[in-house]
Amino acid sequence: MAHSHHGHDHAHSHSGHGHHHHDHGRDASARVLTLALLLTLGFAAVEAVAGWWSGSLALLSDAGHMVTDSMALAIAAAAARLSRLPASHTHTYGLRRVETLAGLINGLTMLAVVAIIAWHAVERLVEPRPVEAGAVMVVAAIGLIVNLVVAWMLSRGESTLNTRAALLHVLGDLLGSVAALAAGIVIHFTGWTPVDPLLSMLICGLILAATVRLLRQATHTLLDGVPPELSLPEVGTAMAAVDGVASVHDLHIWSLDSREAALSAHIVLLRNDDWPDVLNALQALLASRFGIEHATLQPELPARQVIRFATPSRGR
Repeated sequence: MAHSHHGHDHAHSHSGHGHHHHDHGRDASARVLTLALLLTLGFAAVEAVAGWWSGSLALLSDAGHMVTDSMALAIAAAAARLSRLPASHTHTYGLRRVETLAGLINGLTMLAVVAIIAWHAVERLVEPRPVEAGAVMVVAAIGLIVNLVVAWMLSRGESTLNTRAALLHVLGDLLGSVAALAAGIVIHFTGWTPVDPLLSMLICGLILAATVRLLRQATHTLLDGVPPELSLPEVGTAMAAVDGVASVHDLHIWSLDSREAALSAHIVLLRNDDWPDVLNALQALLASRFGIEHATLQPELPARQVIRFATPSRGR
């Protein structure tokens, strides 16, 4: 058993290199999210006042949308900070998954936002109301600029599930501003008010597609699914092909967060004495070819057992 302990330690010391870089990324994303939150909240207040003054439900509902966006950004910023907390006796990986959880929560709130906007749009089609087109155009144009700045800030940072969920909210807003601006222009020149709810519904469809994709990925990560960019059979076959390895079984790969994958496996050896070399070779393979730096490997002597990833027989 002493051998397996050696393997465990070795794998962990190997995985330490990346942490500095990850922490820096998390720091930056927390800062960007906080700044985005302040910008969004500030403009939501402006929009609410303008909507109330001009009697425009379009602007008032967009202000409401921006407040839910601010909530989304607040959750995302808090998650980015929480995910940087060190590992503890109760959470041995730290709280990295908080970012994925925040992505899931934000995705679900986005579904609610889409449903509310669609409901209002249907109401508006049934019962059109007068709109102060000039005010709508001015405020929507300012909103478009604010949202472009926030979206640009978020898209330049690290792409975690968390920042992607926040960006989705902001893009929904950005499209909302485009719709409000277009509606304002059309109503100003033609007086045709149904354009406002019709554009809102089109935007809802676009947001819905992106939200469903995000929710699917967040759920996959939370259920310890194999990261989408990795293939379990391919990793297992590559590991089994390393010199000195008879076979690999009990192979598990999962995401620690949206940046880092972890792996555990039992390695059946051809000769017990080869373990230090085999361990080094396996770690090098996993890190260089698959980007997995967090590997826990358990050596075993050959025995009669079910072999899932058999090594191809070599005639050397």
